[in-house]
Amino acid sequence: MLLGTLVAFWLGYELLPAIVVGSLLALHTILGSTIIARLGATSLEPVVVTIGATMVSDTLSLLVFAVCVPLYASGFSVSGIAIQVIEIVVFIPLVLLGLGRAGAWLLRRVENEEETYFVLMFGILAVTALLAQLINLPGIVGTFLAGLAVNASIKDKPAKGKLEFMGNTVFLPIFFIVTGFLIDPMALIASISEDFFLAAGIIVALLIGKWIAAESCGRAFGYPAAARRTVWSLTLPQVAAKLAATLVAYKTFNAAGQALLDSRMFNAVLIMVLVTAILGPILTQYYAPRMLGEVAKEPVGSR
Repeated sequence: MLLGTLVAFWLGYELLPAIVVGSLLALHTILGSTIIARLGATSLEPVVVTIGATMVSDTLSLLVFAVCVPLYASGFSVSGIAIQVIEIVVFIPLVLLGLGRAGAWLLRRVENEEETYFVLMFGILAVTALLAQLINLPGIVGTFLAGLAVNASIKDKPAKGKLEFMGNTVFLPIFFIVTGFLIDPMALIASISEDFFLAAGIIVALLIGKWIAAESCGRAFGYPAAARRTVWSLTLPQVAAKLAATLVAYKTFNAAGQALLDSRMFNAVLIMVLVTAILGPILTQYYAPRMLGEVAKEPVGSR
């Protein structure tokens, strides 16, 4: 996040948009999870740590993003920031603790009625998104927190698989179609040449930032080299939450009618998504088998 903010600021963006760019770079999607599962490495400590870190980093990044969006739209004011922070401080435990327990209780009462279970689970996500919007938070923040809150109670339930199927076959394609409508192909091609340093800058910031995190953590806990590289590769892809948050920022305007993220940065983020979605799994496919070989020789976590 720090590197992304500094790069965007150095490339001429104001502080608030630069912080948003940094928060977007801190997000990631573990596209290489299917490769890890196929290799039978999901229970290895570096992988478990990466999954847990993904939940933490995505939550914190979206919270930073959630503060910046209304601040940019309504302008800076001490009272406005204080109100927004108080709303977030109340909203997060309300969802994670209150909704988590209430949702789990309701879902247990209807766990034998699959249709009702599915509708209730879907309703929890929708209501949380609406509540988030009521306090000027992007809906994606609400649904993300709701997913964390009810995740434990819906684990291994048939309705969860149906919701994932519906999301993958209906909502995600629609989201990508809507995103595609916003893209000017000629402008995207032109941005590769005209704004090469912009796209290259945020991609390099991402690669270096994720490498520093994986390398420092891995060395601190004694992970072998291939395990550190595997952690790095798993945290590179920028897809789902990144695209949704970028779209929100692209459609957020201040009083002067200026977008939080302009078309140049929007196109640069799309280029980064394409590059990392390809690069991440390729690197995972290369390093994960080597991680298994190193773990077989030396217990993970040994110093």
